[in-house]
Amino acid sequence: MSNVPVAVVTGSNKGIGFAIVRALCKQFPGDVYLTARDPSRGQDAVAKLQAEGLHAFFHQLDIDDLQSIRALRDFLKEKYGGLNVLVNNAGIAFKVHDTTPFAVQAEVTLKTNFFGTRNVCTELLPLVKPYGKVVNVSSMVSSSALGGCSQELQQKFRSDTITEDELVELMTKFVEDTKKSMHEKEGWPNTAYGVSKIGVTVLSRIQARMLNETRKGDHILLNACCPGWVRTDMAGPKATKSPDEGAETPVYLALLPSDADGPHGQFLSNKTVRTW
Repeated sequence: MSNVPVAVVTGSNKGIGFAIVRALCKQFPGDVYLTARDPSRGQDAVAKLQAEGLHAFFHQLDIDDLQSIRALRDFLKEKYGGLNVLVNNAGIAFKVHDTTPFAVQAEVTLKTNFFGTRNVCTELLPLVKPYGKVVNVSSMVSSSALGGCSQELQQKFRSDTITEDELVELMTKFVEDTKKSMHEKEGWPNTAYGVSKIGVTVLSRIQARMLNETRKGDHILLNACCPGWVRTDMAGPKATKSPDEGAETPVYLALLPSDADGPHGQFLSNKTVRTW
């Protein structure tokens, strides 16, 4: 088993994830794993970094596939005895003008962005070593979507006592409500991506609380963040930030010094804690 520190970035063969891997290759004192659903795309991305003189490793990961997540978990356990940095970056978004029915968009978007991310956390968080860092890439859209929720839903999502089971119930209800075309009547905003990212931000707050309760002495810092509006396949060419600029806040959180006692359980953009 290797004593080398190890960092993993999900969904990192392109866009912000790729930029995060690039930055970690330059700054993280250990092995950095680029992951992708498609091995050939992942290997191509690793080769691209190699051409820049940077060294990343590849491991296949499809966050929609529990077997794939568990294969990565077992590999990390066996080779490294755990994990030091986890950046949950993998996510999807439908284009604004996509004609896919909203209920389908809701189900597909939440399956990856919320439920897939949650599955990665369920399997990998127990592996995170003392002084480890976990970064869940959310979005400022989670804040605006929260503002578009009914007062009752806002209260639930801002609660300091909401449990993971209750959050899962709410995310599931959103998908069910869209299928019945009742989501707006039930107080939901009209954005599947926004709701999925509310889920990621609230999940992060819950996970940080759980770490405080069960692993207080391990000094693990877990946060959610918004990379900003970044020129990627997802956001399009008009976005204001380059992928490297988008990577700045996630990388800052991934590399917080070991004596830092925060931020923890927060939502940040531009390296600044935002009110949730």
